[in-house]
Amino acid sequence: MSEENKIPNEEETVETPKKEKKKSKKDSELEALKAELDNKNDQLLRTAAEFDNFKKRTEREKASIAEFAKAGLIKQLLPILDNIDRASSADHDSADYIKGIEMIVKQFESIVSNLGIEEIAQAGDQFDPNFHEAVMHIDDESLGENVITDVLQKGYKIGDTVIRAAMVKVAN
Repeated sequence: MSEENKIPNEEETVETPKKEKKKSKKDSELEALKAELDNKNDQLLRTAAEFDNFKKRTEREKASIAEFAKAGLIKQLLPILDNIDRASSADHDSADYIKGIEMIVKQFESIVSNLGIEEIAQAGDQFDPNFHEAVMHIDDESLGENVITDVLQKGYKIGDTVIRAAMVKVAN
């Protein structure tokens, strides 16, 4: 008999539907896994895009806050600038000129104090390399070791952050 004319036996007809069921079940599982993978990839891409947008938004907000802080500080300093302009146009030998300069210094110190900025060093303080920069040394037995004798340039800090170290003369 040729294979075309061959009549399938009972076992062969039963196996064919089982194989088809197995294949269709595997195909449906494969399709479900592919769909789940596509879904997870989509979620990953969305999460990455959301994170990128979050970073960009955060950077814009930081820049905006910094600009707002600068504007606030400049707004406080503008009256001092106005007073300096007035003083520069006045007679430099008059008592009013000197009084005006003293008022400008007090106004500036007030703003600095309101911002929480503190002066770091004064004569007689103990030298601390975290806050002071020793630019001169002298030998003086009457003073203790590592004592600041003179402040050559004032230093400032805000909280625990040093804005500028003080330049000092130190006794050894």
